Amino acid sequence: MENINQTEPRSDFIANPKRKAAKRKVSQAENLNKNETSSMEVSEETTVTLPAFPPVKREKLDKAAEMRKIAVPAHRYSPLKENWMKLFTPIVEHLHLQIRFNLKNRQVEIRTCKDTKDIANIQKAADFVKAFICGFEVEDALALIRLDDLFVDSFEIKDVKSSLKGDHLNRAIGRLAGKGGRTKFTIENVTKTRIVLADQKINILGSYQNIQIAKRAICNLILGSPPSKVYGNLRAVASRSSDRF
Repeated sequence: MENINQTEPRSDFIANPKRKAAKRKVSQAENLNKNETSSMEVSEETTVTLPAFPPVKREKLDKAAEMRKIAVPAHRYSPLKENWMKLFTPIVEHLHLQIRFNLKNRQVEIRTCKDTKDIANIQKAADFVKAFICGFEVEDALALIRLDDLFVDSFEIKDVKSSLKGDHLNRAIGRLAGKGGRTKFTIENVTKTRIVLADQKINILGSYQNIQIAKRAICNLILGSPPSKVYGNLRAVASRSSDRF
């Protein structure tokens, strides 16, 4: 009976070592190698070809008309109407461009024509009209056409000090203008610039260096410096700049 109950271990139930994980790793490595070789073959076979554009002929460039559009705000309609011939004459006769006021879009449109000798004139004309719309006199804005190193820079009072509101903002504008516009005229004469105070917006016309000097003086006034201190700084800067030249 003892022999019947005791079962002998069979050879079929011997635990064999697991080799499936090793086989999987080998198969994954082979697949990766195959993918890399296939991608290399594809990249070698498919070469990127850039589109070849023929050079544009000079005749087509001459025929193509350049255009600039300058939006006109409502409060500048009547000054534009009064000074239209003063704007029209230098742009048409001297720069040889075409100009019109589009009543539907309320924009001044400037474009080149066959008589235009230099294509850069259209940018000068656009800057000239923009300067007039910003509030500068026509005689001052004409300097943008005659000279190359003049620019118009615009910024708002709240860009310098965002906390100004109500009466504090009005007092800051008053400090910039001065009594009877005396402070503004002093900054203009010392820095050889032109300044337009349009409510909270300030426009400065002049060369790059002079604009920076005027802007520094205006920013000091906005931040609360007394005009006497600003005048002293301007005098020192003006003497320094005159010594350089």
